[in-house]
Amino acid sequence: MQIELKNLVKNYTSADGLSKVTAVNDISLEIPSNTIFGIIGKSGAGKSSLVRLISMMEKPDSGEVYYDGQRVDNLDEKELVLKRRRIGMIFQNFNLFSSRSAGENIAYPMEICGVPKEKINERVDELLEIVELSDRKNARISTLSGGQKQRIAIARALANNPDILFCDEATSALDPQTTSSILNLIRKIQSQMNLTVVMITHQMEVVRDACSQVAVISDGKVVEHGSVSDIFINPKNEVTKDFISHIASVSQNQNSNKDSTKTSSTVTVSSANESSEKNPEMIRWSQEGGEYELSFPSDQQGEPVLSTIAKKFDVEFNIRAAGVQKLTDTTVGKMIVDFSGSQIKEALDYLKEKQIIVKKAGE
Repeated sequence: MQIELKNLVKNYTSADGLSKVTAVNDISLEIPSNTIFGIIGKSGAGKSSLVRLISMMEKPDSGEVYYDGQRVDNLDEKELVLKRRRIGMIFQNFNLFSSRSAGENIAYPMEICGVPKEKINERVDELLEIVELSDRKNARISTLSGGQKQRIAIARALANNPDILFCDEATSALDPQTTSSILNLIRKIQSQMNLTVVMITHQMEVVRDACSQVAVISDGKVVEHGSVSDIFINPKNEVTKDFISHIASVSQNQNSNKDSTKTSSTVTVSSANESSEKNPEMIRWSQEGGEYELSFPSDQQGEPVLSTIAKKFDVEFNIRAAGVQKLTDTTVGKMIVDFSGSQIKEALDYLKEKQIIVKKAGE
């Protein structure tokens, strides 16, 4: 299901009751059907307020929300209830009933919709198999781990066959290994069920590992949006750059020989790609220099472009750091490099012609 937002605005009264706080400030956005779309922002950025408007939990002060071309923010109460049944929600704190077993938690949304008991039992068993917890149907919630609780919450959110699945900080309370398994599960479910998944998060790792498109929210506005690969290759807003810097941190591994020199051997990004499974972060072996940052799209990571420009132009290069960032459906290669010689501008122009993003480091 495609979601379209037009000029959404939402204001709240401040805690002291003396002023107005604009949590969502004239946001327009399109969320494609059958994709995992990330909405990322820091605490207080307005992302949670935005998702309450998108999911029809609250009405905007102005603006419009459309599902597959139908306006939904102005529905009457009866229509709203019916439309909400086509939405699944997953929360950070699971929101499970401790008085119910795992299976009974999954059954609850079907019970309140009046689904026959036989069909409920069939659906519960089906969902438990999907989330790989068939043996925990009768388990009390208190006996489940955090990852198992979130899997039950996911199964419950899918009970009524929703068209849209909202994940509100769904992995924030989980350790990294469990987070990875939950994201893998969500990707599998999205693919199998052709869902539109909207992930609200403050973790760029979640966007990197699960989403195909992302919107960055700051001060109630969308400051940047696009495909995850484009955002990682060429972030434009300072907020986005800050998010990426926290996961593309430079390892402080120093080579005993800090001053690597130009070599006649072919230098390719694919060599960094081969070691990326062991360490996906950028590895820096020289703490000195590093004037330029190069970002390589996946189709350029096997090309020996640096050795090529060394032959074509009067330049030498010194690689200070390199690494490969693995995204949901692609990879982004990065290098931090110094150039010297009389034809640096010509060499950089050649790299740009090859669709390699060239920036001054730190920009």
